[in-house]
Amino acid sequence: MALMITAECINCDVCEPECPNNAIYPGEEIYIIDPQRCTECVGHYDDPQCVEVCPVDCIPLNPAYPESRSELMAKYQKISAES
Repeated sequence: MALMITAECINCDVCEPECPNNAIYPGEEIYIIDPQRCTECVGHYDDPQCVEVCPVDCIPLNPAYPESRSELMAKYQKISAES
């Protein structure tokens, strides 16, 4: 599943540079995670790095994008090939 950032985001700027897929960017009011680029850090790390550094715990799974670990790995491989 891709992750998402909720309204509890305080725009502290710590998540964006931690994302190895460049899936996090500033939105109008809070940061946004591009579900097409989010792999929950599969292929890079054991745990999502944005979740690890978030001081307010506002980055849950996005239920609109259910993906298995193998689907996330395939997405990681596609993104890596594009780079």
